[in-house]
Amino acid sequence: MADMSPLKVKMPELDPQIRNKNFCEVALGYTSEMAVAEANRCLQCKNPLCVSGCPVNVQIPDFIKLITEGNFEGAYLKIKETNSLPAICGRVCPQERQCEGKCVRAIKGESVAIGRLERFVADYYRENCNTNTSKITPNGRKVAVVGSGPAGLTCASDLAKLGYDVTIFEAFHTSGGVLVYGIPEFRLPKAIVAEEIKGLEDLGVKIQNNVVVGKTITVDEIIDMGYEAVFIGSGAGLPMFMGIDGEASLGVYSANEFLTRINLMKAYLEDYDTPIKTPNSVAVVGGGNVAMDAARCAKRLGAEHVYIVYRRGEEEMPARKEEIHHAKEEGIEFVLLANPKRILANDKGEVSELECIKMELGEPDASGRRRPVEVENSEFLLRVDSVIMALGTSPNPLISKTTQGIETNRRGCLVVDENMQTTKSGVYAGGDAVTGAATIILAMGAGKIAAKSIDEFLKAKN
Repeated sequence: MADMSPLKVKMPELDPQIRNKNFCEVALGYTSEMAVAEANRCLQCKNPLCVSGCPVNVQIPDFIKLITEGNFEGAYLKIKETNSLPAICGRVCPQERQCEGKCVRAIKGESVAIGRLERFVADYYRENCNTNTSKITPNGRKVAVVGSGPAGLTCASDLAKLGYDVTIFEAFHTSGGVLVYGIPEFRLPKAIVAEEIKGLEDLGVKIQNNVVVGKTITVDEIIDMGYEAVFIGSGAGLPMFMGIDGEASLGVYSANEFLTRINLMKAYLEDYDTPIKTPNSVAVVGGGNVAMDAARCAKRLGAEHVYIVYRRGEEEMPARKEEIHHAKEEGIEFVLLANPKRILANDKGEVSELECIKMELGEPDASGRRRPVEVENSEFLLRVDSVIMALGTSPNPLISKTTQGIETNRRGCLVVDENMQTTKSGVYAGGDAVTGAATIILAMGAGKIAAKSIDEFLKAKN
């Protein structure tokens, strides 16, 4: 019989006043005993709503049942049937809005900790089991994947398992896309990402780094090289700004640039010569996970004051509740119902203050959220030396502008049908390149659909 405790088994974490000074992973993971105890909270529903909330269709009750039996290796292999990156998803998926959000245990308490259990079995398998990949019979057909982020890695993995000769073309010198440049070490250790990518290479997937598709080579040229289909998973790396006075001042960053310097270029390590300003007082504009990541990184770089400036209230913040909670624990200061009006600079052109105006929530807008409205004559100043804009991103137009027959929408995102087929035959796309900035697991779901569609397209071709 299920354990009817209303609360999840708490996951151990580093002390907030210690972790906010280093980049060590915050959440320490379950022990075997904790994992079994949490797994026993699962009701093993006959109609598991949690599965319907998973974009990659992980058979959640099945893997949790294996945990209760102590079969941790089997639980991992069950997840791997549909999810190529369980160690990553267990750490950074927004489970509370997806699988855990559908869990019936949440009606009268907390949901089953599906994400924590996924992380546990992935870590257990990596540390204790043989990770050799079984041999796959090649089918002699070549497919190219543009981008080694979550969409590209998932598509490549699924195609490789079907026997395709897959090559990933990655613009950066390190593979992993947003997993390595966007998410901080304290949330997702880069050794975990490297291990997942190694598993992909063990399947036979080849990765060519430092290839900027649209500049180094075009999609059309890739097709001319003998690749019968192409999947574009190039993400959305073009940052957005507000267009306010002073945005060109020294000390203003996009969150993309700030996080890339820290995560990919290791600016927080003394033996890396990566230029980045050591801030004293920082304002991060935005309320999503990226804003939380940027703020928590700034704190770890030594900033005394780090402000999150968001034009709505905490309840409207799109960031994960866990990330907001961790940020507060680490001393991040929240300036809510406020919006920047201009950035003031000193005579050297360096940021000195951020002028904001107070907001109040009016009627709902098209997104269903109450629209923020300025409160007249409510301007105030924050004394800061850095401002980080975490307002979202859009796809870089480099690929769309250099590929014949491919269409984009008004937001610059690639247009696809339900099979992830673009307007160009044999070219598919998914993830942030199609949706704009979204979640890792949604990108992975798109990669899975695209792989299935490419397989069907190529089989129909012959």
